[in-house]
Amino acid sequence: MNYKQMMAQAQKLTRDLEKARSDLASQTFTKSKAGIVTVTMLGSKELVSVEIDPSVLNEEDKEMVEETIVLAINEVLEEINKKEEEIETKIAGKGGLPF
Repeated sequence: MNYKQMMAQAQKLTRDLEKARSDLASQTFTKSKAGIVTVTMLGSKELVSVEIDPSVLNEEDKEMVEETIVLAINEVLEEINKKEEEIETKIAGKGGLPF
């Protein structure tokens, strides 16, 4: 395989990866544990909601706890995403592929 073919293959791989990431980012994922807590996230790692069974907490506390959990998790995910970007930039700067 010559250099031009390798570059074309790398560019196609990059496009395919970006499309797959975009498709994943738009998907919604929901999990429930023991019927007490249900979490919904986007594939982009953004937490959409946390729902707590009302029988576990009173309604006033339930809403505050749910909102606080969403904020805290999204802040942690933002920090993780920044770290991922730093690592990718560092690797790409050393001749790695720009994924």
